[in-house]
Amino acid sequence: MLKNARHSKLAVAAVIFALWSQCSIANLLDVEFRKLASEDKVNLSEQYSGVVTLIVNTASRCGYTPQFSGLDQLYKEFHESGFAVLGFPSNDFAGQDPGPEIEIANVCYVDYGVDFPMFEKTHVRGEKANQLYRNLTRETGVSPGWNFHKYLIGRDGKVLGQFPSQVSPESTVLRRAIKRAIGD
Repeated sequence: MLKNARHSKLAVAAVIFALWSQCSIANLLDVEFRKLASEDKVNLSEQYSGVVTLIVNTASRCGYTPQFSGLDQLYKEFHESGFAVLGFPSNDFAGQDPGPEIEIANVCYVDYGVDFPMFEKTHVRGEKANQLYRNLTRETGVSPGWNFHKYLIGRDGKVLGQFPSQVSPESTVLRRAIKRAIGD
């Protein structure tokens, strides 16, 4: 009898944990951000529910900054299949995005012709990290190690993978993961 009660408690605990995990995954994108250099706010869950998303922390003065071009190419190539790239400028790594948002917007939109959504300048690691990046770090166990770290989120809101800065948008491994996620 005591053994059955113990097993029942373990089973209940497992169900509660499973439900909590599903809630935390479902809420991964349930955060609101301002569009870059704008007052307009977007709830990511409402806007990108059911969309495969590649979340990227960016910087306008980094050796990886040319990845903006490749990220925009991915966005244009797969957007019609339900894919989006979401950019989050951050000055968390060696001060490589120190300027105000209007300067960052000029780099993104004028210098690189970015069409994918860019959001407010924010923190992506440590105690000051925004809720989205705290969620991503919790789900993957990996916080961004540098600018242009990428997280791929499936249509169901689950993290499918994370890719360090060195994995370029043209990378076969990243492109394969995106194609699998969109069902191409």
